[in-house]
Amino acid sequence: MFTVAALYHFARFPDPASLRQPLLDLCQQHGISGTLLLAGEGVNGTIAGSRTGIDAVLAHLRALPGCAGLVHKESTASEQPFNRMKVRLKREIVTMGQPDVDPLQGTGHYVAPADWNALITAPDVAVIDTRNDYEVAIGTFDGAVDPQTKSFGEFPAWWEANKDRFHNKRIAMFCTGGIRCEKSTNYLRGQGVEEVYHLQGGILKYLEEVPQDDSTWQGECFVFDGRVSVGHGLTEGPHILCHACRRPLLPEDRNHPQYEDGVACHHCADQTSDDDKNRFRERQRQIVLAKARGERHIGSL
Repeated sequence: MFTVAALYHFARFPDPASLRQPLLDLCQQHGISGTLLLAGEGVNGTIAGSRTGIDAVLAHLRALPGCAGLVHKESTASEQPFNRMKVRLKREIVTMGQPDVDPLQGTGHYVAPADWNALITAPDVAVIDTRNDYEVAIGTFDGAVDPQTKSFGEFPAWWEANKDRFHNKRIAMFCTGGIRCEKSTNYLRGQGVEEVYHLQGGILKYLEEVPQDDSTWQGECFVFDGRVSVGHGLTEGPHILCHACRRPLLPEDRNHPQYEDGVACHHCADQTSDDDKNRFRERQRQIVLAKARGERHIGSL
């Protein structure tokens, strides 16, 4: 069983490039896989490995300047959900494209998972899902507004076009682990929204702490690793991933006439060329051959 740690923390890193190699070396030393992003505004990512290895990486991160308060969410996976370790330098640890947004200058009011249901069922509260459309498609909270954005960077334009819908409403926002809400709630505060809230720890913390019988969550929560989705109690969900478009699929979607393993699904079959599909077929062939040798192909999850 592998321990999976999802984490983020906003901090001032004057020279994030200097942090990259020591962090990568430590992860590789302990056999950790996953992705960590470093930027001048902090760190973000998900990693998986042994209990000892995860603890070592978390201790290293918390020793970085301004990161003593780093909080992470844990779950487990029956198989390693990542095939390699990447530590990448980015302009932002979650891309919004708004240079004036700075969560260290203030965010919305944090709402603990135990208090979330009471907030979002209040008649003067509008609940907004800040995730991408393919994430929302497999699960969300009852009554939540779906902006139908394809990337987080589209959120500011969506808000500008739709803000009049939320006049005289308190705004409650949520995302997978909380990082997108750190930025989106800071953005709304900058737009003059006085009462804005967000789910502390995100959907993952809610699914971990709130019993299913008391939950207002419907469906599964998309995660960016080989598990694809998790449900209540952070148990692995039923979804698989289309290797062409990276959208989550249910097992029965394999029976769709447009589905071809590793090549296309009903979401993307009409969006790729024959040349694309031939490349995907060759990649899938190499994945199958690697698996038969007891190896993991770099193109697999």
